[in-house]
Amino acid sequence: MEDEEPESRRKEKDVTAKTLMIQGTGSHVGKSVLVTALCRLFLRRGLRVAPFKAQNMSNNSFVTPDGKEIGRAQAVQAAACRLAPRSDFNPILVKPSGERDAQLVVNGEVGGSLAASDFGRIKREYEWAARGAVDRLRDEFDLIVLEGAGSPAEVNLRDHDIVNMHMAKAVNAPVILVGDIDRGGVLASLVGTMELLNAEERRHINGFVINKFRGAEELLRPGIVMVEEKIQRPCLGVIPYWRDLALPEEDAVLWPRRRASNKDRVLRVGIVEVPCISNFTDFDGFADEPDVSVYAVTDDSDIVPDLLIFPGTKHTMEALDLIKARRIDGLARRVFERGGTIMGICGGFQIMGHTIRDPEGIESRRPVEQGLGLLDVETVFQSPKVTHQVSGYHCSSGMHLTGYEVHMGRTTLGPSLKAFLELQREGEESRHPDGAMAAEGRVCGTYVHGLFDSPEFRRHILNELRLRHGWSPLSPLPVRHLDQRIDQWADFVGSHINLPALSRIAALPGS
Repeated sequence: MEDEEPESRRKEKDVTAKTLMIQGTGSHVGKSVLVTALCRLFLRRGLRVAPFKAQNMSNNSFVTPDGKEIGRAQAVQAAACRLAPRSDFNPILVKPSGERDAQLVVNGEVGGSLAASDFGRIKREYEWAARGAVDRLRDEFDLIVLEGAGSPAEVNLRDHDIVNMHMAKAVNAPVILVGDIDRGGVLASLVGTMELLNAEERRHINGFVINKFRGAEELLRPGIVMVEEKIQRPCLGVIPYWRDLALPEEDAVLWPRRRASNKDRVLRVGIVEVPCISNFTDFDGFADEPDVSVYAVTDDSDIVPDLLIFPGTKHTMEALDLIKARRIDGLARRVFERGGTIMGICGGFQIMGHTIRDPEGIESRRPVEQGLGLLDVETVFQSPKVTHQVSGYHCSSGMHLTGYEVHMGRTTLGPSLKAFLELQREGEESRHPDGAMAAEGRVCGTYVHGLFDSPEFRRHILNELRLRHGWSPLSPLPVRHLDQRIDQWADFVGSHINLPALSRIAALPGS
C-alpha cells in the first residue's frame, strides 16, 4: 500500500490562488509602490487580489480596524485592492528602537523585543506566523502579490530569510526584480544580484523592471539589451520618475524636506529630526501646501519656524537626550516667544512633558527622565500597547478628525491643561480625551497619527499662524483621496510595464 500523500501536499493542490512576487536590488527601489500599482491593475481585471509581505522593518505603521499593527505600506496596498487592512498582509513587523534593538510585532501584536545579534530568531520562532498568514490568503483570493525586503542578494542573511527567496520558494512565486536607476548603477545591480543568487533562487526570477528613469529611453536601450543577454531574463518595463507619486512612503529615507515656490508670506514648518522617527508620513500633507516650507530641525539654529513639531519616535529617551544635547528645547521656547506653535505627536507629545517614567524597562533601562517641561503632563510606559483607529473632534475648533493610535505610554494631565481632542475608538461607544494644550492651543500634543492628512485641519492650523502674521487665510486644498491617487499611479505604471507578460508569468486565467 502506498504511503498516504502528505497533508501539506494535498493542501497545495487545493490552493487556487496564483502568486507574483516583487523583489528589489536594494532598499527604496520602489517595491512597495510597484506592488500597490499591480494590485490595482489586477483588481481591475476582476481578480480578488491581496498584498503580502512576510516581514517588514519599518517604524511607519498603521492600525487595522480590529486594532492590529502592520506596516503602512501594506495598508496602502490593501487600499489598492479595496480591502480593509489586516494583519495577514504583514504578519511580522520589526520596529527599530535603536541600531541594535527593535520591537517585534507578530500577527499585529507586540511579541517582545529583538536584538540585531539574534536576527535569526524571527525564522526560528515566528516563521509559522508568515506561513499561516499567506496560506489563509491563498485560500481566499485569486492572486497574492508578494513583496520582498531589501535585496535577495544579501547572502549573509540567506539562512535567516523568510521574506525574499525563502517565501518565493514556499509559495512557488515567480519573481520580478526591480532596480532603481535614479541612484545610478542599476545595470550592475541587476546583474550583480543575479550573480549572487544560487541556481534554485535564479529559477524564480522571470524578468526585471527599471524604475525611476529620467531621460530618453533609447539611450538606455543598449544597456537593457546587455543585461537581458547577461541574465537571460527580459526587461518587463521602464517606469519613468514620477514626482507626483503622493503615496505614503515605507521608509523615512526621503521624508519631505520642501521649500515653498512662493517666497512671499511663507510659513516655516520644522520637523525635529529624532532617532528612530516613526510615522513620518504624518507630515506629508504639508508638502502640498503652497505657502509652506517643510524642513528638518537638527539643532538650535537661527531659523525660527512658525510651527515646530516633535514627531513620533520608537526611542523616546534617546530622542529626548538628542533634543537636549542640541538645545532644540531652547529653539522651542523661541518659537513660542515669537508667536509660533509647538506641537508633539505621540512620542513627541511625551517628550514635551515634565516627566517620563519607564518602570518596566519597555523602551529604556532608565526608570525616569525629565522631559522638556513644555506641557504639564507626565507619561508612564506600560503594557499592553494601545493600537486603535479613532475618530472625534478638535476641542478648540470643533473640527471632525480621524486617525489612529500606536503607543505604549499613558499620559496624565496637570490640572491647568485642557484636552486637545475628544476621541472615540473603533468598536467603543464612549468618548475619551486625548492629548493636551496650553497657551490657547499654541503648545499642544496628541497621541493621534494622521491628523494632518485632513486638508481642512491642516489649513486650520496654518491659517492660525497666518493670522498671527497679519496675513489673510487661505482655503483648504481639495481632498486628494487615496483611492484616486492609487488609480493615477496604476494608470502611470500600466502604461510603462508589460502587464500581459506579467499575467502570463503569474499564470493568470485568460493570459
